[in-house]
Amino acid sequence: MHGDEKTLLTEPDAYALLERHGIPVPPHGVARSAEDAAALAARIGFPVVMKVISPQVVHKSDAGGVVTGITGPAEAGAAYTRITEAVPRRVPGASIDGILVAKQMEAGVEVLVGGITDPTFGKVLTFGMGGILVELLRDVSLRVLPVTDDEIRKMVREIRGHALIRGFRKQAPRDEEGLVTAIQAMATLFFGDDTLPEFDLNPLILYEKGCCAVDARIYRGERRERAPRIIRCAVPEELFTPSSIAVVGASADPKKVGNAILQNLLPFPGQLYPVNPNRKEVLGRTAYPSLTAIPGPVDLAVIAVPGPLVPGIIAEAGNKGVKVAAIISSGFREASSDGRTEEDRMVEIARAHDMRILGPNCLGIMLPHRQVNSTFDPVTPLPGQIAFLSQSGAVIATIVDWSKPEAIGFSVVISVGNQADLGFEDFLIRLSRDPETRAIIMYIEEIRDGRGFMDVVSHISARLPVIALKSGSSAKGQKAAASHTGSLAGAYQVYQAAFRQSGVLSASSLRESFLLAELLASEGYPSGNRAIVISNAGGFAVLSSDYADQYGVDLVDLDDAMLQELNSFLPPSWNHGNPMDLIGDSGADIFARVFDIFIHRQDAWDVAFVVAVPDAVLDMDMLGRELLRFSRSTHKMIVGCLIGGETVKESIRALREERIPNFPDLEEAFRVVGKACSVSHVKPHTERDSPENPP
Repeated sequence: MHGDEKTLLTEPDAYALLERHGIPVPPHGVARSAEDAAALAARIGFPVVMKVISPQVVHKSDAGGVVTGITGPAEAGAAYTRITEAVPRRVPGASIDGILVAKQMEAGVEVLVGGITDPTFGKVLTFGMGGILVELLRDVSLRVLPVTDDEIRKMVREIRGHALIRGFRKQAPRDEEGLVTAIQAMATLFFGDDTLPEFDLNPLILYEKGCCAVDARIYRGERRERAPRIIRCAVPEELFTPSSIAVVGASADPKKVGNAILQNLLPFPGQLYPVNPNRKEVLGRTAYPSLTAIPGPVDLAVIAVPGPLVPGIIAEAGNKGVKVAAIISSGFREASSDGRTEEDRMVEIARAHDMRILGPNCLGIMLPHRQVNSTFDPVTPLPGQIAFLSQSGAVIATIVDWSKPEAIGFSVVISVGNQADLGFEDFLIRLSRDPETRAIIMYIEEIRDGRGFMDVVSHISARLPVIALKSGSSAKGQKAAASHTGSLAGAYQVYQAAFRQSGVLSASSLRESFLLAELLASEGYPSGNRAIVISNAGGFAVLSSDYADQYGVDLVDLDDAMLQELNSFLPPSWNHGNPMDLIGDSGADIFARVFDIFIHRQDAWDVAFVVAVPDAVLDMDMLGRELLRFSRSTHKMIVGCLIGGETVKESIRALREERIPNFPDLEEAFRVVGKACSVSHVKPHTERDSPENPP
């Protein structure tokens, strides 16, 4: 075997491997004649099933290699003959190494346990309903290995088919703990053996007591050395707090990238050095022929010259003592194998000088709080609390342009490019200590060190919300796979599993990612999913119930004490429930009194939705001020849903200025809050660590 080649273990070998690791299999044996089959079946006890053993036959039933429901010795002998005659006809050239005779197990709940080796994250475990249901329903859960027993229980319980395991329509519950034990045994075997790239146990039959792996498809390949873990070094502080910036490739030609970058950096309050060997001045600034000709120190070098010149510039920057270089130039790993070689050489040169690299093939970095825009995007974003990391420069340009009229601000915007040196993990570590960052969004096409990413982000996401938008399945993860697991666990699905395990919130769109980031930057993680809805609109109150149920938000019951307090000032016609319909003639003062009750009863809820529409009685500006007071007076998540047009625009703007997000679409509000509640390590706002504390 070589490369990605793998061979399928015979079923007897697979059974033996499972038995050695404590995973139950049916009583079985191998027959090499019709007489053997009859005698073996009698010893095992009827009914039995018989299957061909052949390295050339993967799908045994299609090849006529399976006979089930055999009830006597003569029938077993006949089945042997039937199989040995049918298989060579249907699979010419197939060799038959014997016939497996196994006890035909009683019916039970059929599940699938599978595993693949993902090129980014390594060994991945899959669980779902077994038989053909797994492909029909695609009802599966995935985890990156290793996993704990508790994580396996979550896997088992999060599929829709768990109702069958729990006991459905008066059926007795199945042995869930026995299933967890068997899955953990298989996960331990799979994770610990680097010669096993893929497996399927389908079905594994689950009974009221115990389970049995009936059909085992296990592949063996060459032992692969696990990729060495990347040792992370701190991102140079000069990238985030530069006092001096040099633009290598600065140009007076407005059609050149070097011109756009220098234009964007003119407001920078520190030292700005254009580097151009052909000019003494660029855009009113003294130009220098090289980095080494600059009289003062250079913290950040922004490089925008043709790709072949970059390694020489990096060497020069190293000699100058530059700590970090942002390489805008392209033509490296993304372009060709020669470009990959040049990129690797460039990194070696940088490391020899203790210098770090952003990019290449990147847009650069924006630091709105420091008036730094080292990109060629002409729009500089507003300062704010959201950090945005992206592998796509076009996505950054689009988002920055969209953000300004929406009054969304950023602590930092980073285009990671090829991640030849600095990558997502490095920036996550630095941003976790950034006092200006309250939430992080990542647009991800590919992560190069999957396990390293998970290790880093799982420490950070418990304290600082991290949201990821992953582009569609990568071609790297879409190789044809013979197993059910291989066809179900594509690259995109594995990324989603890794995000869930690491506490990363996965967004389905750029808009949703920013709605999540704004909400969590303002309010922190919710401490749970218990919600109250306070509204002056009956229709929206009814819709709130529907959306809460749809997106996993629990509308709590109002206890007698709450009802008594509310009844003391609300009109008799209010609906006396949650969602609270305060009826249409409730002014901001009524909302304020309701807020006061729930400020004093914060132990009873985790999230408050304030849903209001304009009318002749309600002063929306005053309601906005009361909503702000409500938020500041609690340590819970307050969600504004001021719905309307021109009448509410000023109120929404005032809330935005105080960093209180508003959702003009009610369903969107519940969807985003439901997703925020789904993160596995939700922590109350007051318990969230300060961002400047390291993980």
